[in-house]
Amino acid sequence: MIDKELYKTGERIRREVMGDARVDASMANLDDFNRDFMEQFITELGWGSVWGRDGLTRKQRSLLNLGMLAALGRMHEFEGHVRGAINNGLTREEVREALLQVTMYCGAPAGMEAFRSATKVLKEMDDEAG
Repeated sequence: MIDKELYKTGERIRREVMGDARVDASMANLDDFNRDFMEQFITELGWGSVWGRDGLTRKQRSLLNLGMLAALGRMHEFEGHVRGAINNGLTREEVREALLQVTMYCGAPAGMEAFRSATKVLKEMDDEAG
């Protein structure tokens, strides 16, 4: 059963971090097969329970996500979290430094892929800003 308050908190945080367009696109793909996963695990638990905690700032959580997703090679999620990291106050220089750290500890292929994806997202953000 969904905790409606935690779900609302999770949706609000998710939209603030990732942006309405990305969340709307994700929610447009809900169906009977993935609804519980997206609503309960991702929105309620991930964004509401975890991102809603006070122990780390959103900026710190974003920095961690960039490192973990780059190390795992999960570029689709990584790209969304690059945008979220910028929305949460990371500078482009901090993103770059995080990716250099990933490259040092996870290897050049992981770093190259992360830099390629981050560059794509940052260019998109520049284009959107005009």
